[in-house]
Amino acid sequence: MTEILKQLRWQDLFDIALVTLITYRLLLILKGTKAAKMLLGLVVLLLVSFGSRYFELYTMEWLIQSFLSQLVIALIILFQPEIRRVLAQMGEARLFQSFTSAEDMRTIEEIVRAAVSLANRNIGSLIVIEREISLNEYIEVGVPVDAKVSKELLLSIFHPSSPIHDGAVIIKSNRIIAAGCFLPIALETDISKALGTRHRAGIGVTEETDAVVIVVSEETGNISLAIGGSLQTHTSVTSLRDQLTQIFTKKRDEGK
Repeated sequence: MTEILKQLRWQDLFDIALVTLITYRLLLILKGTKAAKMLLGLVVLLLVSFGSRYFELYTMEWLIQSFLSQLVIALIILFQPEIRRVLAQMGEARLFQSFTSAEDMRTIEEIVRAAVSLANRNIGSLIVIEREISLNEYIEVGVPVDAKVSKELLLSIFHPSSPIHDGAVIIKSNRIIAAGCFLPIALETDISKALGTRHRAGIGVTEETDAVVIVVSEETGNISLAIGGSLQTHTSVTSLRDQLTQIFTKKRDEGK
């Protein structure tokens, strides 16, 4: 062990750290997608293959090896969209993305002001803020916007007369990227029956990603905040502002 440490160069440490960082970021990109589930299935197959070899189950091992030899081509065909998405995100330099404090704070303030105004008017809304895990699979089915975040724009999108008011708005890198987006619905039976589709969609997308979701109830005008698959109802303006600031200030600091 001592001999190995003596032969270790600083380049080797840098190489290991770089590969670890890239692998971690790629896993974040894949998390919550069909490709991630397929990757988990491959791991299970490999474990079964090793177990078959260890216990000398030759027929089982031969079947798995035959299947795996054809799997690479099948994966490329089946997961072309996911492969394109990963390559596009790498091209956007997401591995080392950081954010400016002033722009983050302006975006947070505009979102809070919009949420308060929507709540006062009992206008239902669903605002999703992307963090590390990509939301491109939901963005692609929405209506492209690509505009600066502002209270006025959010109010116009969610106005009942708007044709896309029922969908979600997705914010990425301090810009409204898309509106009218459809999100996965949480189907757990322990969720309160008083919560509508918007709340279930907010919970659903935060179960699959690390996004932050603000939901305004059309019936009560209450503001809710969904993070990590859990929903905080009756969120006050001060609490909403403080939590968003804490989350995205931490995100910025970790990116430095």
